[in-house]
Amino acid sequence: MPYPGRGHINPMLNLCKLIASRNSEIQLNFVVTEEWFGFLSSEIKPANFRFNTIPNVVPSEIGRGADFPGFYEATLTKLGDPFERFLDRLEPPRPSVIIYDTYMSWVVGVGNRRNIPVASLFTMSSSVYSFFHHFDLLVQNGHFPADVSERGNEIVLHRALEAFAWVPKGQYLLLTSIYELEAQTIDALKAKFAIPIYSIGPAIPYFSLGENSTTTGHNDSYVQWLDSQPESSVLYISQGSFLSVSSAQMDEIVAGVKDSGVTFFWVARAEASRIKEGCGDNGLVVPWCDQLKVLCHSSVGGFWSHCGWNSTKEGIFGGVPMLGLPIFWDQMPNSKLIVEDWKIGRKVMEEAGARNLVTRQGIAKLVQRFMDLESDEGKEMRRRARELRDICRRAVAEGGSAQANIDAFIKDISQCRNH
Repeated sequence: MPYPGRGHINPMLNLCKLIASRNSEIQLNFVVTEEWFGFLSSEIKPANFRFNTIPNVVPSEIGRGADFPGFYEATLTKLGDPFERFLDRLEPPRPSVIIYDTYMSWVVGVGNRRNIPVASLFTMSSSVYSFFHHFDLLVQNGHFPADVSERGNEIVLHRALEAFAWVPKGQYLLLTSIYELEAQTIDALKAKFAIPIYSIGPAIPYFSLGENSTTTGHNDSYVQWLDSQPESSVLYISQGSFLSVSSAQMDEIVAGVKDSGVTFFWVARAEASRIKEGCGDNGLVVPWCDQLKVLCHSSVGGFWSHCGWNSTKEGIFGGVPMLGLPIFWDQMPNSKLIVEDWKIGRKVMEEAGARNLVTRQGIAKLVQRFMDLESDEGKEMRRRARELRDICRRAVAEGGSAQANIDAFIKDISQCRNH
């Protein structure tokens, strides 16, 4: 039972496909709203995996971005009843486990009432989980910013903290992180929890890299374009699918990227024509791409990102350094991980001036420095990025930490069922 948002559905979908492929005797029922089924129905999926629908949370015209607190509240109050009716319709035997998105805390009550074990899947970094787990302590010590009440954050924060309080009342916690990248944090959480914790990351679609992506209804002409570019010469730009920067800041970014002279590959759903007009002929603008495929392409030498957790992990898997422009929620701490902890990127906002706007001149200079393959700073950043890429790929290989944790989780739920 995922939270109905792209950054939440994708990692759960990837985990479920991996579980289905690890054990053909497991039947997976993936529950989505009707709106999301429309987006996902053409997905390639294993034979033992099926989609099930429940009614939409809110009319789609309200939009998640327009009223995020209202949308989140609706997921907590309007999905429980149809989900229970779905469980009532299921053929026996009863489910061995319900994997639910951490923010959908009502699922724990459903599982406990029906005597079905529940596993909380946290789709953000382990560091962010730890942050919420220790939230009261952080507030006491003055480590939390004073703008918490802005943009409806206070309501969302209160609901999020409630969700974290429910996790220990379930039976498992699944973290979408690679153990080796956040080992200290994961070990500290394991020491505090009585329930088993499995780091099953990265929960990105690395297993489908070899598949022909024409099945998704998009052509691959952009791959041919990438094939024609020199190695590590292209800056891949994607600001995520949910929130965007101000219009004034967007103008500066477009002009700055153009003035940098760097070759770019830009994915933009709504802004494509504006970017094409402003950026000239020094790159390619597309409405959609297979992001992981692009990040693993040899011509891509950098990733301008909003620092969403899935994008962060895909950037690591591709072994490319990142330019971070976080906008909201967990993107801020992810940017800190990228720049300060892993040292594989730089922050765009460090160049911000008095109006909290990064100017086109600042952006042009930053992009040129970032994409300079010959500078000592550039070489070191790329060396670190390759190091993390290798760690990540070892984790998903047979016998690696991610595979071992998924297998251990499957074994655990199978044994519980037999008892």
